[in-house]
Amino acid sequence: MTRWLVTLLALASPWATLLADEVTDTRARQRLEKTEGRALETYSPQPGVPLHDAVKQQQQRKSSVTVDLKSALKPFDNPESDSIVPPGQGSQVTIADIRQRALQNNLQIKVAKMDPELARQSLREEQAKFDQVIFAYAKYAEKDTPAMSGDKVILKSDNALLNGELAKLNLDAQKKEFWDVEAGVKVPLRTGGTVTLSAPLENRQSLGKFASDQYRSALRFSFSQPLLRNAGQQVNEASIRVAELDRDSVQLKTRLQTIRIVATVDKAYWELYEAWAALDVRKNQFEYASQNLAMVKRRVQEGLTAAVEINRADIGVADRMEALIVAETNLKLAQRQLQFLLNDLPDDQAGQSPWVPMTAPSLVKFEFDRAHLIRDALDSRIELLDQELKLSADLVQIDYLQNQTLPLFTLDYQYGALSGSGDRFGDIGQDLFGGRYRDWSVGLKFEMPVSNEARKAKLDRAVAQRMQRLTTKTLQTLTVKREIHDSLDKVEQNWQRIIAARQQVLVAGINYEAELKQFNEGLRTMTEVLETLTRLGEAQLKEIRAISDYQVALVDMAYATGTVLGHGQISLQ
Repeated sequence: MTRWLVTLLALASPWATLLADEVTDTRARQRLEKTEGRALETYSPQPGVPLHDAVKQQQQRKSSVTVDLKSALKPFDNPESDSIVPPGQGSQVTIADIRQRALQNNLQIKVAKMDPELARQSLREEQAKFDQVIFAYAKYAEKDTPAMSGDKVILKSDNALLNGELAKLNLDAQKKEFWDVEAGVKVPLRTGGTVTLSAPLENRQSLGKFASDQYRSALRFSFSQPLLRNAGQQVNEASIRVAELDRDSVQLKTRLQTIRIVATVDKAYWELYEAWAALDVRKNQFEYASQNLAMVKRRVQEGLTAAVEINRADIGVADRMEALIVAETNLKLAQRQLQFLLNDLPDDQAGQSPWVPMTAPSLVKFEFDRAHLIRDALDSRIELLDQELKLSADLVQIDYLQNQTLPLFTLDYQYGALSGSGDRFGDIGQDLFGGRYRDWSVGLKFEMPVSNEARKAKLDRAVAQRMQRLTTKTLQTLTVKREIHDSLDKVEQNWQRIIAARQQVLVAGINYEAELKQFNEGLRTMTEVLETLTRLGEAQLKEIRAISDYQVALVDMAYATGTVLGHGQISLQ
């Protein structure tokens, strides 16, 4: 019982939160200490393998790749259909599939898609500022007042006996009950004014010696219109116009985010393509070196070659095994990066089949019209369009702030049609439309700060902000022109790299065959043969990188113009 009481008191006291924080902190420290002491063997389903045994297992590893040197050196006869990536075992994907998955699954695009909806709701909020307002008012009161001495008065009357007489008015004890009801509609005008139409109704009941029970009603019309500040449809609709421009700006930013993601996915696709092609080259290199080792062993057994050549061939196999391992890891990293962009990253990738890119690169030389590209980029580049919208919003804001520097000068008019007091509820409204009783008023209201510095400062800041945006637009225009020229130069550069690498691969393949033939004749060592094999592999990798960079350069060029490449038909709406 004592323990429960202590617990309840602790929870009820201000120290309960601090005690809970201390418990949480203690648990966190215990969890951290437990994590620090966790062994790596916990995550391994099989016991670890010592280095000596791992080396033996690696030496027994056999490659399943069939190498055809002539096929590997074959140039691209049909760039639209041929591919340097061999058909592999895995999930075949095209760049159109990747784009579709990105538009459907990418988390950044999903977040960006909510921005236009938020902007539309903000616009609805601004458009509702001119909604009509229906109002109603009801009040009931009761007063029970005691007798009270009143003021001294001098009577003025047509009766000569009463005229000029001094009298004293005393308030008698009385009980009063009254209720007021009023209903109407208020209509905000786009010119800045307000029209109000209402119908008040009241009842006054006095109990006592001189009892009374009276009803009064009226129809009231009032109109208030600013003449300087806040006057005019353009001023009062400024916030709606700015909200519309903000909505259009958000839509452009969402489109830009979509284009950026598509361009990023395209680049990741070509990185995966490059990783597959590089892995194929490394497999070929390893297989060539393994074939050379078998050939050297056979020649040593036949007495045609010195035994030292076996060691040289073993070194070549080991070097290419390391490069093959790195290429396999790079392929996994490239696929994982693409999966990350597609929000398709599984927790366990052990049994997952690799993704094999099936879209061939576009190996076609284009002669671009730079002036035409620059004109289209300046017309369709989303950053420039967004800047135009912001400049338009600045103009609206400046016009509004200029109006706010004017004095407040308001015209007020009110008219009321009254009904005479009736002794019963059925007499309500009997004189409303006869014009017998009425009241009206008209007035002017003027208000202006002495210095008006606050509003002038806001106006000057808006003007300065617009000047800043104009300078930023000029800078963005120059940036777009520079990006167009840079992207075109990179496209041309990478195309020339492809041609140079293609020629280098052909020469390196011929040189390797010649060196291998001279080795068989005893004129070359295996070290020299492996050097030419390495040059062949590096030349092939250069060609692969040049092809991948050429595709990326095309993507960058399309992005610089504010669009995407046409590998797959997609809609950014």
